[in-house]
Amino acid sequence: MEEKNQSYLATERIGKLMGKYAVPCIISLLVGALYNIVDQIFIANADYLGSYGNAANTVVFPLTVIALSIAVMIGDGCCAFVSLSLGKNKTDDAKHSMGNAVLLTVIASIILTVIYLMFSDQIIAMFGGTVNEETFKHSQEYFFWITLGIPFYMFGQAMNPVIRADGSPKFAMVSTLAGAIANIILDPIFIFIFKWGMMGAAVATVIGQIITAILSIWYLCHTKVVKLSKEDFKLKAKFVSKTLVLGICSFLSQISLVAAMAAINNMIQKYGAQDQIFGQVQYAQIPMAVVGIVMKFFQIVISIVVGMAAGCIPIVGFNMGAGLKERVKKLFTKLLIAEAIVGAVALVIVEFFPMQLIGIFGAANESVYYTDFAVKAFRIYLCMIIFACVNKSAFIFLQAMGKAVASTMLSMVREIVFGVGFALVLPIFFGLDGVLYSMPVSDILTAVVSAIIIVMTYKQLSKKEANIEKQ
Repeated sequence: MEEKNQSYLATERIGKLMGKYAVPCIISLLVGALYNIVDQIFIANADYLGSYGNAANTVVFPLTVIALSIAVMIGDGCCAFVSLSLGKNKTDDAKHSMGNAVLLTVIASIILTVIYLMFSDQIIAMFGGTVNEETFKHSQEYFFWITLGIPFYMFGQAMNPVIRADGSPKFAMVSTLAGAIANIILDPIFIFIFKWGMMGAAVATVIGQIITAILSIWYLCHTKVVKLSKEDFKLKAKFVSKTLVLGICSFLSQISLVAAMAAINNMIQKYGAQDQIFGQVQYAQIPMAVVGIVMKFFQIVISIVVGMAAGCIPIVGFNMGAGLKERVKKLFTKLLIAEAIVGAVALVIVEFFPMQLIGIFGAANESVYYTDFAVKAFRIYLCMIIFACVNKSAFIFLQAMGKAVASTMLSMVREIVFGVGFALVLPIFFGLDGVLYSMPVSDILTAVVSAIIIVMTYKQLSKKEANIEKQ
């Protein structure tokens, strides 16, 4: 049974706390990532969809990330603020923040759904969906049904960190897991038995998201630490602004990924058309499908990395709020080491077992051009994944400390300046391969900036004075 208060966050062993909070968060994020990944696996292995369906999934994926970016901005920001407030024994502030987060999520999800439905074709074209007619058709079908589930998806994702902040990481995990299991069961039924194609994959996903949203609503009616009342659901500028400021890093880390994917998809479409092989109509969708698969593997790794760091947000926030900097410093050290180990394992997999990874996504049904490009993409695009893991953990840890400015700056540099910039510039010199080089180059340069910020953070945590309000 979960504790009714969170004072143990200031006394329990750091390693035990990391296990208690990080593991459920990792599982929650992995399960959340599996929605789109499972769709792509079943789509890829359906011979009537194949690489065209894969490419369509790649086109729509960043559009779901836009919804996720807004949801995690609200959810992670609320999680950080609630944890800091509880550490300072300001329970009323925590209540208002949580109630405002619920209302913000509902409003934002409805607005985004309307925009998606009104401008679907234009949005699909922006993300490279016009690479050929078959891909565009599949993208339209998949996007429409996925859009109908946006409110449920955003609510479940936003409430997940909020539930963790209330001291129930296991319930947050179970609510996400329940929806993902439903998706895994329904996907093969709708795609292979009913032959619903892209619609089937999307409907299975939406049903899973509805289940997660329903469980999240149930929990809000049975919270453990922060007991909500009707007054807490009235929007107040103080709590809205604080939540959004603390969550802006999560938003930027996701939305900037969308900007990078938009740049990458368009560069693939442009320079793929100039390639001797992929310039042919029957192979035009291959580079986009392959890069989408590589990103899905990267998403799995980053889900583990982000889960480890985000799971520690309540621990960091509470201890910063209580002025226990030495515990925060110890946690930071353990986290950085763990993230580097995850990156090292992922590097071994992509460099030595790319064919096995490709096989999961239906490579047996594709041409040799598909497999050759996929092997090269895995090995080049993710060759600096260790740096990517450490960089991401540094961003989130700073956010948990309440250092929104430093966290946001790092995210902006990595995802916008480097991620988008190199994706646009390098293909000019290296063609289609330039798209693949953009990732490792961005991660190396970001690591230099991260190293400076990490050293500064250690120095601050080593000071005897507790200056927790400073941001």
